[in-house]
Amino acid sequence: MATSIDTLESKVMKLGIEHRARLAEKLILSLDAPFDTENLRLWVAEAERRLQELRTSKGKEASAREVFRRARAAIA
Repeated sequence: MATSIDTLESKVMKLGIEHRARLAEKLILSLDAPFDTENLRLWVAEAERRLQELRTSKGKEASAREVFRRARAAIA
């Protein structure tokens, strides 16, 4: 596997700076934007974690009114 990565890296480094920059941007964006299925998995895991915190009294409920009040105060 390392050999094919090394070969690919060698070829990429021969590209012009604009092409390398475009490729770098695409690669970085691919790390920051998980696929829809990955997003769903992450949100489900977070929801389950929060529910477990509420059930074990480690978490604290807040009314929608309070949540929006805090959000408005944070951006003001």
